[in-house]
Amino acid sequence: MAGGPKRQAGESAVPSLSEGQLAGFRREVWDFYREHGRKLPWRHTDDPYRVLLSELMLQQTQVARVIPKYGAWLERFPDLASLAEAPLPDLLALWNGLGYNRRAIYLQKACKEVQSRYGGVFPRTEAELRTLPGIGPYTAGAVCAFAFKQPAVFVETNIRAVFILSFFSDSAGRVDDKEILPLVEQTLDRQNPREWYYALMDLGAELKRTVGNPSRRSRQYTRQSRFEGSFRQARGAILRQLTRHKAARLKEIAESEGIELARIEAAANKLVQEEIIQADGSLFRIRED
Repeated sequence: MAGGPKRQAGESAVPSLSEGQLAGFRREVWDFYREHGRKLPWRHTDDPYRVLLSELMLQQTQVARVIPKYGAWLERFPDLASLAEAPLPDLLALWNGLGYNRRAIYLQKACKEVQSRYGGVFPRTEAELRTLPGIGPYTAGAVCAFAFKQPAVFVETNIRAVFILSFFSDSAGRVDDKEILPLVEQTLDRQNPREWYYALMDLGAELKRTVGNPSRRSRQYTRQSRFEGSFRQARGAILRQLTRHKAARLKEIAESEGIELARIEAAANKLVQEEIIQADGSLFRIRED
């Protein structure tokens, strides 16, 4: 990777790259992308709905698992309006297998707000996008870059890997995103931010595969919790059974999924509080209103 200013993590001064360092870094990133760039379905659209869908699906989920789900989703919900009007059980059934079902719910809520507040047209600024449910700084920046070709500044795990390996290889301790973002801004190709970020992401994914994950040295890095025996597993089991059978008793879900009843009950109580499922006596079902 291209060399750059080396400094200790946590120093307050923002490093300034020379023209030579900028050119060298950009050349390496673009050269890699020209040779090894990934051909992914969501890279062939600038529709903000489809861009947002891909970003939410990709959160904490491998690309290979997302590709078939992305295509199936768009066959059923090809645009913002079709998703906004869909019954919740339908979209959760289609999301099944991706995990973190709240992402699907946030997506629908965001689409409903775009309809009601913006006349069905996605806002084009990061500030406005961040007011929508489930959209944080990274997702807002990604929609601006990938849908609207704006030079937004943001960082995610693969981008983080590239910058840590390139500019913080000699740093002691963990590197904060606050230290990385000024470098992201300095190196950003403002004429072509969309493909520049694709290039960074693809290079970061390759680095993780070949040299380990430099992002482990980030202060923002957290290891994903074990799925087996987790609260996530119980939530997913409940929603999977309710999308298959419309309604079920918690004991039946526990027996079908092989999960202890107490954990299923705790997860069900939380889902009721979040207004994702409802109880009709001893039967539970996904809310449809």
